[in-house]
Amino acid sequence: MTVLRACALAVALLLTACADRHAPAAAEAAPRPQQAGQPLDPLTTAARMVAIRGAAVMGDQDAVRQQMDAMSHDLQRAMRLPDPARRIAAEPARQLAAAVDGVSSAAWVDPANLLAMVDGAQYRDHATIDRICVALEPLGDTLWVNVHLQDRQAGDGEGLDILSRNCQLPPGESAFGQHQRRMNVVEPAVRMAHQTTTAKMRDAQARKAEDDRANAAALRNIPEM
Repeated sequence: MTVLRACALAVALLLTACADRHAPAAAEAAPRPQQAGQPLDPLTTAARMVAIRGAAVMGDQDAVRQQMDAMSHDLQRAMRLPDPARRIAAEPARQLAAAVDGVSSAAWVDPANLLAMVDGAQYRDHATIDRICVALEPLGDTLWVNVHLQDRQAGDGEGLDILSRNCQLPPGESAFGQHQRRMNVVEPAVRMAHQTTTAKMRDAQARKAEDDRANAAALRNIPEM
């Protein structure tokens, strides 16, 4: 019993330290999706190892299995590996996404990419993606899902740009075995380069027109011989 009490105390102290370290941020921040791709937490890993040893000493195989499964889950998160047993059901996810504030409709482009149309540029942001992903979490592992937002009220090409992100990863990163799908007909970088070239051409034309006017004025001011 002495070994069990010591193990239990160590686990309690380690888990309390983890909770205290993360509690202020959790209390202040708005609800955010689960996050993958983070390094393994040394304190949490050490606590699980202590719990496994204590359970093994007591012959509690169920507790050993639970802690081993939890460590495997932590490793999957760090590797950005979606849980194959918790895939997101397509139609329930589509309905939940369409019900999020600011979203007018949603549809699956393929099994991993969800396109949502939003009502205005103010909703085409990562906060809306967060709300969609949080809404989908009860259905399974949202690391399977890439969300794409497009403003259905956009009045120009730039406004039609699609904002994309995996639910649990920073912009531009993909889950293990996935590639982020390009949804924009014209990529923003291409459009920006075109706009820059067009602006330079307009400036050159304006300078030429000004030079032509100056030359014409100079010719008019030359006295007749």
